[in-house]
Amino acid sequence: MTYKVAGSIRFNTDSSKLEIYNGEAWFEIDATSPEQQTGGTRGIISGGGTPSQVNIIEFANINSAGNFTNFGDLNNKVNGPAGTADRTRGITSAGYQAPSNAYINNIDFVTIASTGDATNFGDLTVARGYSAGGSNSTRGLTGGGWGPSNSDVIDYVTIQSTGDAVDFGNLTVARQVDATVNSPTRVVFTGGCTGPSPFVIGTTDRLDYVFTSTLGNAADFGDLNQETFGTGACSNAIRGLIMGGGGSSSSKLNNIQFITIATLGNALDFGDTPSTHYYGASCASPTRAIVAGGSTPSTIDVVDYVQIMTTGNGVDFGNLTANRDQMTGFSNGHGGLG
Repeated sequence: MTYKVAGSIRFNTDSSKLEIYNGEAWFEIDATSPEQQTGGTRGIISGGGTPSQVNIIEFANINSAGNFTNFGDLNNKVNGPAGTADRTRGITSAGYQAPSNAYINNIDFVTIASTGDATNFGDLTVARGYSAGGSNSTRGLTGGGWGPSNSDVIDYVTIQSTGDAVDFGNLTVARQVDATVNSPTRVVFTGGCTGPSPFVIGTTDRLDYVFTSTLGNAADFGDLNQETFGTGACSNAIRGLIMGGGGSSSSKLNNIQFITIATLGNALDFGDTPSTHYYGASCASPTRAIVAGGSTPSTIDVVDYVQIMTTGNGVDFGNLTANRDQMTGFSNGHGGLG
């Protein structure tokens, strides 16, 4: 008998592959790892504003601590892009450009283990900014956003191909400045704003989820313990963290909330970040979550981290290459990859 307990390992005689059970399903154990590819999980932050939009891409090793380093440039200077990745390729999707007041639909990609400028991937089905990106090891999803009204659209791409995104389904409610956490089976969309601009109107505590490998509309997961928008959110395969953000009264928050992705239910308190801010970006390794930059309301370059499977307050990690906010983050070791 095979005991289906989260963390159990088995040998699949049909595929001749080792598999691990994450509490929901069995998944193949990758033959490669971030340690082999990049000497540890590489976290990447791209886009954003200072407050003028930038096309900066920068990176750091999440397993250590220290300052971020220049990686290359996006094809466009954008606020509010969405980001996601598999083990080898990182994707930055869409965003907002000023002074043209334009929302774009283009998708860029980089090879995470190298450095250099982004390459064009294709286009989303709808031009928008302030969306959220999530993935498993095969598909990258982009959900929600503003362009120039709230969107409930979820698109997906196959990360190792190139081409235009395809419709996946819809969120339970249209919203912008949401964020995501991922397991190998689920993407959970967290928080956001349901009202018109300015963003603070209609701040929500909503948690939606989809099964990444299928198509269809999102379903209710539970509620955050505090309404938030513009958070940093990331995860390992078990636990998702929602860090900082803005509250319903225009306040900036330093609270960290967490959910167990394999179950349904409301978020719980984790601790606090050292700085109080919104519009930061996050990325994770299997053990650490970082939140970078944001506004206090002045833009900052601060990067903090926590150990995902504990609870407690954040600790200083280092700094971005410049003060900025409204960017996106991704890594080659996040929870959607197992």
